[in-house]
Amino acid sequence: MSLTSCECWTPRSARRPQNSKRSARSLWTFQKIVGGLIELVDELAKEAETEKMKAIGARNLLKSVAKQREAQQMQLQALIAEKKMQLERYRIEHEALSKVEAEQNEFIDQFILQK
Repeated sequence: MSLTSCECWTPRSARRPQNSKRSARSLWTFQKIVGGLIELVDELAKEAETEKMKAIGARNLLKSVAKQREAQQMQLQALIAEKKMQLERYRIEHEALSKVEAEQNEFIDQFILQK
C-alpha cells in the first residue's frame, strides 16, 4: 500500500458513513413522501375528472329537459290554437243552429196559429 491510497480517518470523516446512511434514509423518506403525494394528487385528479364528467352529464340532461319542455310547450300552444279555432267553429255553428231553431219555432207557431 502506498501512502497516497491510504485514507486518514479523523473524527470528522468517521461520521461520513453515518451521514451517508442518514442522508440515504432521509432521501428514501423524502421519495416515499413525494411518491405518496403524487399518488394522492393523481387520485384527486381522477376524482375531479369524475365529478367534472358528472357535472357535464347533469348540465346536458338539464339542457335536454329544457328542450323537451320547450317542445312540449310549443305542442300545447298549437293544441290550444287548434281548440280555439274549433271553439269558434262550434260557436258559429251554434249561432246558425239557434237561428234555424228560432225560424223553425216561428214557423211552427205560425202554422199552429193558422189552424
